[in-house]
Amino acid sequence: MFKTPPFTAVFLLFTVLLLSACSRQGIYDTAIGYERSSAGLEADNITVGDLQIAYLRNAEANNGDTIVLVHGFGANKDNWTRIARELTDDFNVYAIDLPGHGESSKPLDLGYRFEEQVAYLAGIIEALGISEMHMMGNSMGGGITALYTATHPEQIKTAVLFDPAGILDYENEMVGMVLAGDNPLIPSKPGDFERLMDFALEERPFVPWPILGVMEEKAIANQEVNNVIFDAIKEVGFTPDFRDAIKRIEDPVLIVWGKEDRILDYRNGAIFQKAISGSQLEILDGIGHAPMIEAPEESARLFLEFAAPFISEVD
Repeated sequence: MFKTPPFTAVFLLFTVLLLSACSRQGIYDTAIGYERSSAGLEADNITVGDLQIAYLRNAEANNGDTIVLVHGFGANKDNWTRIARELTDDFNVYAIDLPGHGESSKPLDLGYRFEEQVAYLAGIIEALGISEMHMMGNSMGGGITALYTATHPEQIKTAVLFDPAGILDYENEMVGMVLAGDNPLIPSKPGDFERLMDFALEERPFVPWPILGVMEEKAIANQEVNNVIFDAIKEVGFTPDFRDAIKRIEDPVLIVWGKEDRILDYRNGAIFQKAISGSQLEILDGIGHAPMIEAPEESARLFLEFAAPFISEVD
């Protein structure tokens, strides 16, 4: 089925909205809604204990397998709309805002270590009635996906780790910046969000300035909870617990890493591959920290080829 290229469609939509004198927030809301609907997704929410959890799901369910998508630190469910465009025709996709992120609850005293986030994710998946799935995660979400796979193997058909956190045998420029008190992942003032995008993405997608402005405002508003979460997860790559845990994984795992990643060095991919028996590693030239944003078609193709033997046949 032919689909309008997302960058062209968003540009045309932005032009129409700007000419109609919509507010910046209105442009943002309309553009995000268009991206979601173009991907075959719609927003929903669910209460899990004391938490309100926001997520995206198929606008039209089908008989295909389920895919659960887990975003990275400081990110949200909309990081997955571009790759979801390639998947929702044949799969039931759930992109979840983890606690502390996006439109989900953001309690400062919740506890955000990897193992705690795995427990929250398990509760969300249970509340959604999902018993078996393919899971994809990026960055922090990649580490959470790996640990979830080790902890709940009976639920996982395949796992895809995009530039996952959790192992830091090879460091790059971000570690030095953080140690110097300059964390590029936590915007705190105007200009920081655009700096973050330039730092994280080698192939930065077109984002009209009104939309970028609203995204920056949201990121700055989340500074306090982002500091709490980062403090909870920053040591995971320097301790053996995570690596020991993922050595238990027996489910099929695909590791995809952008070679130009300035946040988590791509050379850690080989360490993940060695730790996870039978896993497959793909390094993408010219791609940064978020392959599913920068190269959504290629990322989807890698998943489909890898997961083909484990995808249920639809009657």
